[in-house]
Amino acid sequence: MFLLILASCEKGGTGDAYFNNTDGLYFEGSGDQYNEIEENPFIETSENAISTFSIDADGGSYANVRRFLQQDNQLPVKDAVRTEELINYFELDYPQQPGEAISLNGEISSSPWSEGHRLLRIGVKGKDIPREELGPSNFVFLIDVSGSMGSEDKLEMLKNGFKTLTDELSDDDRIAIVTYAGESGVLLPSTPGSEKSTIKAAISKLGAGGSTAGAAGITTAYEIAEANFIEHGNNRIVIGTDGDFNVGASSQEELTELIEQKRESGVFITVLGVGRGNLQDGMLEQIANKGNGTYEYIDNVEQMRKVFLYDFKKFYTAAKDVKIQVEFSPKVVQAYRLIGYENRVLNTEDFEDDEKDAGEIGINQNITALYEIIPAVNADYALPAITVDCRYKLPDSDSSLPISLQVFDELTPFSQSSGFMKFSAGVASFGMLLRDSEFKGDTSYEKVLQWLQAAQLHDEHGYKAQLQELVQKSNSL
Repeated sequence: MFLLILASCEKGGTGDAYFNNTDGLYFEGSGDQYNEIEENPFIETSENAISTFSIDADGGSYANVRRFLQQDNQLPVKDAVRTEELINYFELDYPQQPGEAISLNGEISSSPWSEGHRLLRIGVKGKDIPREELGPSNFVFLIDVSGSMGSEDKLEMLKNGFKTLTDELSDDDRIAIVTYAGESGVLLPSTPGSEKSTIKAAISKLGAGGSTAGAAGITTAYEIAEANFIEHGNNRIVIGTDGDFNVGASSQEELTELIEQKRESGVFITVLGVGRGNLQDGMLEQIANKGNGTYEYIDNVEQMRKVFLYDFKKFYTAAKDVKIQVEFSPKVVQAYRLIGYENRVLNTEDFEDDEKDAGEIGINQNITALYEIIPAVNADYALPAITVDCRYKLPDSDSSLPISLQVFDELTPFSQSSGFMKFSAGVASFGMLLRDSEFKGDTSYEKVLQWLQAAQLHDEHGYKAQLQELVQKSNSL
C-alpha cells in the first residue's frame, strides 16, 4: 500500500541568510531552510580506530544543487550541499553477492587532491529483484495542497509524478490519497491498482489553498497505511511537500518525534521536496532520516521521471537499519576522515544495538562512502588496512544480520583505480569545492572534470554527462 502525502504552507522570505541556533537551521535569503553541517575532521587511529555510521540513500541534495546552478544561475548555499547525497544520486553497477540482501565492495587508491594521502571507497549494493517478483504494495500518497503549493513546480509537478507512478503499479497494489492544508482529509480510500482511471481522476482534482497542518496529515496517512497493511508486502507513505508546516506540531523536533513513533508500524516513507522560496530542506531530510525512509528533491520534469519511473524500485526496501562500522589498522593508517555523512555518524556501541535506527537501501540501489586516509609511517601493507563490518535487517525483521569485508592497500595510483573510484572521488571533490571545504586540498573544477571523464561508466539517462555540465557551470560562477 502506498500513501502519498502532499503538504505546503505560506511563508515569506527571510531577507539575508542567518542561523537560528534554537532550531539548528540555516535560512537562505529566499526563505529556504537548511540544517547547518560541520564537516567531519581527521581522527587519529591511535585515539579511535573505529568509525561507525548509518548509510544515506537520499539524493535530494544533488537535485537541489542542480536547481541553484541551472535555474538560479548561482552557486548553492554551503549547507545545501550534503556530499554523500551528491554521490548517491547516481546509479553505479556495483557487483552483487548471490543470496544476500546487500553486498559490499571496496578499494583504496592514492588521493587525487592531497599528495601522500590515500582514498578508501566502500560500496554497498541492494539486491535486485525483477519487477514481476516485487510483490503487492500498499501505498498512501500524502499530498500537501496548502496555498504555497499552487505553482507549476510544486503541486502540478507532483500530480504528474503520481500519475506516472500509478501507471507503474500492478492490479494487486493498492493506493490511498490523503491531502492536507488547514486540516487533513482522505481524498481517495485505499483503492486497487486495477482502478487506475479512478486513482488518476482523484489526483487530477487536487488544488492548492490554505495553511499547512502537516502533523495531522502524517497521522492520518499512517492510520490508513496501517489499516491496509500487507504482511510481507511493501507498505509505504509517499509525501509530496515543500515542508513549510505551520499548523499544529510544526517544528523540526516535533515532527521528527512524531515520525520516530510511527516508524515502528512497519510502514516505510518516501519524502519528496518541491519548489523554492520556502523549501524546508533540513526538516524534510530529517523526517526521512528518522522515519525509515529516503528524501528526494524534484527540480524539473526529468527529475520527476527519474524518481517515479527510472528509480521505481527504490520505492521497495531491500534492507533497513543498515549500519557500517570501519576498523582501521594502526599499522597501516595513521588518521582518517569520513567524507560527508555528518548527520549519520553513530557511536561505536550503536552498531550492535538493534534498537538504534539507521538508513534504508532500496531494491537495486547503491550507496557509496569515501574516507580520506593519512597512511602510517612505515606502514605494513601486508596487513589489511581496514575491516568493514555491516549490519542490516530484512524489511520485516527486527533482528540484524552481519556481513564483513577486508580491504588491503595495494598502493594503487588513483589513475589506475576503478571507474567507480574516479567517479565517486570526482563527485566528492565537486561537493567540497561547492562547500569551500578546508579539506579540498589542491583540487579544482578542471581536475574534477578530468576525473569524471576518465571514469567511463554506463550512463543510460545521461545524468553523469549532465554532472560534467554542472561542474563547468560552477567553474564559470
